[in-house]
Amino acid sequence: MRIIETAEPFLLPGSRTGILLIHGFTGTPKEMRWMGDTLNGLGYSCLGVRLAGHATTPDDMIGSRWTDWAASVEDGFHLLSGFADRIFLAGLSMGGILSLLMSTRMNVAGIIAMSTPYLLPNDPKDYPVWYIKFNSRFIKFLPKSKEAPGASWFDKEAYKDHVSYPQNPVRSIAELKSLLGEMRAALPSVNKPVLLIHSKDDTYVLPGNMERLYAALVNAPDKTKVYITGSGHVVTRDAARQQVFELARDFIRRVEDSKA
Repeated sequence: MRIIETAEPFLLPGSRTGILLIHGFTGTPKEMRWMGDTLNGLGYSCLGVRLAGHATTPDDMIGSRWTDWAASVEDGFHLLSGFADRIFLAGLSMGGILSLLMSTRMNVAGIIAMSTPYLLPNDPKDYPVWYIKFNSRFIKFLPKSKEAPGASWFDKEAYKDHVSYPQNPVRSIAELKSLLGEMRAALPSVNKPVLLIHSKDDTYVLPGNMERLYAALVNAPDKTKVYITGSGHVVTRDAARQQVFELARDFIRRVEDSKA
């Protein structure tokens, strides 16, 4: 198994406050690297995990399950615990799903969920998981969207350097749907501060998803939702990324100050 060049996981040691950075579905740690570099530059310890089956080949992803992705986050948390006393989870898209879910299973300081779905994108008929699994025997991959690759990106140069699988493995879509169900069931149990960030220009996971997440976080002691503009789905690499990093910085500082 060979990891795609530039898409490796990364560890950036710093202070005793750590940020566990979790990439999205079919993505790689690279989509979280600029955020990690920025937060590490502010002194935080940052770990960008590679979720099981990602950053290698699409067939590896087909063989992985949502529980494997959750285990990747848990492994990263325990590794980062060797460097940090307080750990924030910061996830993009499926990474946001995992951040919210795993915050109910691990002792985290707070959650930053970016471009996070509440429901499966592009699922108007709400196909059940069993149906998707059955179809995956005959249809291995589906296009990510009807748009041309990179069409929804505002920073075209950043897109040229982006690394992810070019299509969605159908078997993995079933796992994503199962993971979403786990997250939705866990949302009332999230009892740590949460920052939700979503671009109004996201055409892949529509902005209304953030409203549903926010409403379901009924026991979060501190929850904030922020809309940005001028970015597609991958807000950690697109044109508005610096604003995203500043929002994350301010949230982490505010949570830390409240505990001081």
